[in-house]
Amino acid sequence: MNAPASFPIRACVPAPAGKAGPGLTLRLALRDLRGGFRGFYVFIACIALGVAAIAAVGSFAHSLTAGLGREGRVILGGDVAFSLIQREATATEQAFLTAHGELSLAATMRAMVRTGDGRRALVELKAVDGTYPLYGTVVTEPAADLAALLARRDGVFGAVADPALLTRLDLKPGARLTLGDASIELRAALTGEPDKLAGGIGFGPQFLVSEDALRATGLLQPGSLVRWHYRLRLPAGSSEERAAQAVIDAAKAQLPDAGWEIRSRTNAAPQLERNVERFSQFLTLVGLAALLVGGIGVANSAKHYLDRKRDVIATLKSIGATGTRVVAIYFVEVVMLASVGIAIGLAIGAALPFAVAALFGAIIPLPLAPALYPGELALALAYGLLTAATFALWPLGRAHDVPVSALFRDEVVPQRRLPRRRYIAAVALAAVALAALAVAAAFDRKIAVIFIAAAIVVFGMLRLIASLIMTIASRLPRPHATALRLAVANIYRPGALTPTVVMSLGLGLALLVTVLEIDANLRQQFMAALPEKAPSFYFLDVPSDDVARFDAFVREQAPRATLERVPMLRGRIVSARGIPAEDLKPKPEAAWVLQSDRGITYTSVMPAGSRLVAGDWWGPDYFGPPVVSFEKQIADGLGLKIGDEITVNVLGRNFTARIANLRTVDWNSLGINFVLVFSPAAFGGAPHTEIATVTYPGGGTVVEETALLKAVTDAFPAITAVRVKDALDAVADVVMNLVLAVRAATALTLIAAVLVLGGALAAGHRHRVYDAVILKTLGATRRQLISAYALEYLLLGCATTVFGVAAGSIAGWGIVADLMTLPFRWHAGSAFAAAVAAVLITVAFGLMGTWPALGRKPAALLRNL
Repeated sequence: MNAPASFPIRACVPAPAGKAGPGLTLRLALRDLRGGFRGFYVFIACIALGVAAIAAVGSFAHSLTAGLGREGRVILGGDVAFSLIQREATATEQAFLTAHGELSLAATMRAMVRTGDGRRALVELKAVDGTYPLYGTVVTEPAADLAALLARRDGVFGAVADPALLTRLDLKPGARLTLGDASIELRAALTGEPDKLAGGIGFGPQFLVSEDALRATGLLQPGSLVRWHYRLRLPAGSSEERAAQAVIDAAKAQLPDAGWEIRSRTNAAPQLERNVERFSQFLTLVGLAALLVGGIGVANSAKHYLDRKRDVIATLKSIGATGTRVVAIYFVEVVMLASVGIAIGLAIGAALPFAVAALFGAIIPLPLAPALYPGELALALAYGLLTAATFALWPLGRAHDVPVSALFRDEVVPQRRLPRRRYIAAVALAAVALAALAVAAAFDRKIAVIFIAAAIVVFGMLRLIASLIMTIASRLPRPHATALRLAVANIYRPGALTPTVVMSLGLGLALLVTVLEIDANLRQQFMAALPEKAPSFYFLDVPSDDVARFDAFVREQAPRATLERVPMLRGRIVSARGIPAEDLKPKPEAAWVLQSDRGITYTSVMPAGSRLVAGDWWGPDYFGPPVVSFEKQIADGLGLKIGDEITVNVLGRNFTARIANLRTVDWNSLGINFVLVFSPAAFGGAPHTEIATVTYPGGGTVVEETALLKAVTDAFPAITAVRVKDALDAVADVVMNLVLAVRAATALTLIAAVLVLGGALAAGHRHRVYDAVILKTLGATRRQLISAYALEYLLLGCATTVFGVAAGSIAGWGIVADLMTLPFRWHAGSAFAAAVAAVLITVAFGLMGTWPALGRKPAALLRNL
């Protein structure tokens, strides 16, 4: 027997007892790796892809949150911000604020602007005082002092607006617009706004005017949906965070019932930060999915590497190396190679924030602070090492107890065997550590647990399916066609590629179908036709003392349409079951209800689109203590039940009501509905406006909708009209951008799946050469062999795609229906296209790896048998 060239015989001679320690193991591993990384390129690429995804997502998210913290006071507009809805601060509240620093006021609401020729548009209106902005700079085109641009000249107030408004209405600086009852001159385009990120998603372009201009418009009516933002600049020299917290504590102590939302520079854009955290978790799970898919490549690489090294292992064991020593040598090699992949992934992930800031920093409205974040890189490093260990230990452990004779005999008759229990325990320990790390690092641990459980189920089912396919193939009647007989035999023969192909192809296809189904359902939800009963318009800020005239006017202008109208107030939940809102521990799907003010209403009849599921509805003559109807899913998320009390702050007063019933709501109808519906006497006498919808049977025409919009906004300048389709389009733009990001991230996992599949098929090249030579010696033609191999891959691909499509469709349904709470529709065309593509890729990769084997001359190989 000749010693393998890649392992010098002197390296195999056992060292003296005193030298047979870790140093010898490391030296043997390094010498074995002198032959290069052949067989481990897929291993390295899979680890690098997964680690790069996790490191990049973590680094980018950290860069963004660090940037938000660094620019917190600019984004917030001050060191501390106090926000009220539907009312201004009282004299006492304003006195408190001015006593603690320099005060700036900004009021925001939605409004309609109109041109002289009848064109109109919904805008996000912001009115500011003379001290705005306390931090940062407003940038306009042409550049000018903001106070001068907004000042009153010749009886006309000025405004600056988002360039999108100028484009939409074909306007230029100097144009005159009507806002409510006031004439406004558009004096510049608004190209930079320091506190824009704190405002969230808007349905219209930004329109900036002075506080005096807002008061002149007539839009400020009792109960109008106006947010009043009071920003404080604290005295210079004070410790920023401590001084801000002191002001917040004083406000809560001295004005406990003010009902304002308070933010400091450390949480300037809490909704954005929460969204970043959630989206980062999702992308991290995508990266972990890439690692898990790549883990199959790790296991395949380790298995086939050991298969090629059987002569080396036999030599080592024949001259006295123990099974533990053999496992240790190759485990060290796996760790070294994993380290190469991890280093590549960390370098790519760490560089991403710098690349994004350099290439796109000037055009994206996000305050990135690129830097090296050791914690995020360490997390990606741990994921990479644990993945490598979890998937490599099993094939490594199998080599421990194999005798030398069995290793040589494995060429023809591989023996199925389990590793020793200590190696099984090591695999289990590494897998548990990997799962624990994923849960501990998750923003939403429930989703992380679901992901891990789903991964375990999918891996188990794929392995079971592979065994089932092999069992069925072994029991089928022997076909008469030679190519088909060979193909079926190849599926269940010793050393068959069936488990590897099923695992890699099944995982990749399941993920692809999941993404396609989510994508298709989101597009259907936001870009398809509106529901048949969806309203055409929402009309906001309908004055409560003018509702009769409004109703009559709308019925006259749109006689075939249905008008719905209900009272509307805004309020914040401040406590439930006697527990302050900040101390409640809601489920993730219900947390949003506590994060800001909510729309609320009161009525004696159940709102359309609601269905009572628990408790009783109060009658039309009910005048008892305040009671409230709660949406069931949100109530469950807050841990509330019938009989519990909740306290809501409305217009600076706390109102407590008992939960009388729970109901489900059909939000997809887009009609008027609320999480909280109170009994009529709950807010008796409270100033408020009303919200109305107009719905045309079967949907209104463009002519009808345009005419109604013009008539209502002309007759009622203070009323804001929101076209439902335009609002959905604004939300759809955001959702589709997220979908694009999901696609890009998921592409990494699909690349990993293709790499694993290609690597698995390439790893079988050695067996294919052996088969081809023997069969050609016995008289098989190249055409017969190609047909047999093509049929084998086709059969495997078709069998696996059934599972991949089913698993991906179920996962897509779960995410869309359960997590996103949207209606799910199975898109068979997308799933079928993915399945066909997967089968074609499998056949193509298989034949690409097999083709060279068909050209080998039998003589050279036969001489070495």
